[in-house]
Amino acid sequence: MKSSSSLVFALLAAIEESILPITRKAVLSGNPVFGAAVISRKDLAVLTAANNNATLSPILHGEVNCIERFFTETFPDAATRPQPGRDAIFLATHEPCSLCLSALAWSGFDEFYYLFTYEENRRVFGFPGRDVGIIRDVFHLGDKTVSDENMYSRENAFFKGRALADMVNGIEDEEQREKARGEMERIKGLYEPVHREWKRVTGQ
Repeated sequence: MKSSSSLVFALLAAIEESILPITRKAVLSGNPVFGAAVISRKDLAVLTAANNNATLSPILHGEVNCIERFFTETFPDAATRPQPGRDAIFLATHEPCSLCLSALAWSGFDEFYYLFTYEENRRVFGFPGRDVGIIRDVFHLGDKTVSDENMYSRENAFFKGRALADMVNGIEDEEQREKARGEMERIKGLYEPVHREWKRVTGQ
């Protein structure tokens, strides 16, 4: 599938410039490195950004917290609020869990992108895989043969979700594709010290 290099670079910039600064502060309070942002379709500007706030409530995952802030803080007036499906796209630093997938569907965000996959959540960050575990046990009746790729439908009546790595691979121009790949890996690397700080703060 073809990808827009301008969209890829805009999403990567949003992570580095708008989400990561919030995440760096959030981990100091013991919140993990899951962030999200609402992006304007019109000019790809960041409308709202947030991080996981599990120290306040266990359901305030990065995506849920961002959606909540979008509706109640950034645009509390429904008359002037951008329409999630028509006017915005959603960006998550990590592939959404079942809670966040449902939140995206219920709130009307029909297009989302993510940086880290379920597999990277386990391999890079050492998270135990509750995201996949809940989906497998609740929705797949505990079927352990279901792969990460088949945990949920990434294109359905409610939304389309794509990994940024797939977006990068879809860039036709080779020079732009390799530039985007390098930028993506650089930004992924920025999460290593932030995650280490979270582990230090939480004693994990």
